[in-house]
Amino acid sequence: MDHIDYKILSLLHENARVPISEMSRNIAMSQPAVTERLRKLEEQGIITGYRAQLSPHRLGKHTTAFVLFKTSSCNAFVAFSEESPEIVDLYRISGEYNFLLKVCTETTESLAHFLDSCHAFGFSMPLIVLSTAFENKSLVVDHA
Repeated sequence: MDHIDYKILSLLHENARVPISEMSRNIAMSQPAVTERLRKLEEQGIITGYRAQLSPHRLGKHTTAFVLFKTSSCNAFVAFSEESPEIVDLYRISGEYNFLLKVCTETTESLAHFLDSCHAFGFSMPLIVLSTAFENKSLVVDHA
């Protein structure tokens, strides 16, 4: 990858709907050249998809928490997690706990209800998010 690829990735991270024409003007390349670079980045698995970024608050999800979870039934807990709409991210981690979950719920009461439903699988330690300085920071640093 060169600095042009990094610039393309940076532009896409800012706005995945940026038109090819705007991208090509921004990096001073022809549209076919930018399209070809995008195709190669997709083929290499560097670009894995294009997504809309949703606002949890506008969707009524006002409580976000990270939950450390300890279980001896990992497969059953993963299956439970896949079916739980409250869990938006699930990470297998090392240490005393097996998993780190990012959970979005309507209220702290609905968070408590969700945590109660998890107790059949093990123990949890919730960490409620008070504020967010930034999220989804770009993995790309322009190497110009």
